[in-house]
Amino acid sequence: MALPAIGLAGAAAAYRAASGAGEALSQGAGFGAALQRAVEGAVGAGRQADAASVAALSGAGNVSDVVLAVSRAELALQTATAVRDRVVSAYQDVMRMPI
Repeated sequence: MALPAIGLAGAAAAYRAASGAGEALSQGAGFGAALQRAVEGAVGAGRQADAASVAALSGAGNVSDVVLAVSRAELALQTATAVRDRVVSAYQDVMRMPI
């Protein structure tokens, strides 16, 4: 089963969000602020998935919205896990360096 297309407006919003993160880093907002926004986005995706699931269970939503929201939440969680693993690996590499 293929996921529904996000449409032109959704693609434009994703592009603006991605380019805004790069601009914030180049303007000195820092890695911490970009990481915080990414975590907040992942948490928001999880909450949207929960809300879509509850709506579908109560009969107010449809199944394709639930699948799309859960897929977005899963992708956000996988991305956060991959970033965490890379940060831990980099920290361990730094700690192994001789002084």
